[in-house]
Amino acid sequence: MEFVRVAPDNKGFILTHSNKPFIPWGHNYGVNEPGQSGEMDWRRISRDFDDFRKMRANVARVHLQVPHYMDAPDKPNARALAELSQLLKLAEQKGICLDVTGLASYHVAHRAAWYDALSDRNRWAAQARFWEAVSKTCAKSPAVFCYDLMNEPVAGGARKDGWYAGRMGDYEFVQRLSLDQGARPQAEIGKEWTHLMVSAIRKHDQVHPITIGMLPAWGPPPEVVGPELDFIAVHIYPAAGKVADALKNLKQFDIGKPIVVEETFPLSCGVRDERDFLLQSRGLAAGWIGQYPEETPDQLLAVERSGKITLPQAAYLSWIELFREVGPQMLAGRKSEIRPASAAATAGRAARQSAERDGGRPKSEGNPK
Repeated sequence: MEFVRVAPDNKGFILTHSNKPFIPWGHNYGVNEPGQSGEMDWRRISRDFDDFRKMRANVARVHLQVPHYMDAPDKPNARALAELSQLLKLAEQKGICLDVTGLASYHVAHRAAWYDALSDRNRWAAQARFWEAVSKTCAKSPAVFCYDLMNEPVAGGARKDGWYAGRMGDYEFVQRLSLDQGARPQAEIGKEWTHLMVSAIRKHDQVHPITIGMLPAWGPPPEVVGPELDFIAVHIYPAAGKVADALKNLKQFDIGKPIVVEETFPLSCGVRDERDFLLQSRGLAAGWIGQYPEETPDQLLAVERSGKITLPQAAYLSWIELFREVGPQMLAGRKSEIRPASAAATAGRAARQSAERDGGRPKSEGNPK
């Protein structure tokens, strides 16, 4: 594998030695944590990475949870870091690049009380220590595509609000950077926090790109934190019939650096709208990352044939089919001709129209989002 870096024109990515274009194309992946047994399911991860390659995916976005990686504000968990090293080696063997998203604390029932009790400054110090440990572990691996400092941060808040928001079932995906905002503008908080986290990573790793997973109209403005970042990562789920609005939201993140749509999925729209968004966004975005189900694609097909498929499973299967269909066009670059959907794909989607109308975000162990 070659290291990935930002291209000289700041419009995309290239491989370090060959200078070949690299187009991030993959899935959010949520099983890189120990299960109930306390052990990593390496056989399953290996199987899933093989499935990634079969569908031409080259990136897996993995979410590192603070309660697993930190035992105390200044004490990283050695076992968790060893597991991360093993995950990197497996990714190298399989040819999968990792979008290493950190500082996650999604699981409501599994949070660390010591972490949430910290003041702003002490919490930031613990977060910087997290990134020092993770970047030191990852620095020499070509399997790292990038570091994502945090998933969907919000700059400011009050103590009464708590650290987390964005509740979906047993998960919360939004995290506040400050509960003691006072008179400080949110943009200033976001800029200061971003600089501290980037500095922590750069102590050990001067190579891998850094970004933040952002939502439109949420969190620190891209033009404020962007100068600290190597590229912009944005999360966009198009609404039904509003592809133009999704593209407009994407355009707002164009600050002269590469843009990666780090999360997308036919969550609030049908597959046709999602397909149009993907293909039409190629003039703006340089990479796309969707959502990977708990089951393998073959398992989903078997469930569909049994007639017992659930709406979330059907939505995932529609996404996987779309991912396979448009993959050659997305990976060909921005000037690829848009081709119509295949008859087989169209028929499969028609059979799952009810799933496309489902407004709830699918949730599974493999992908809580």
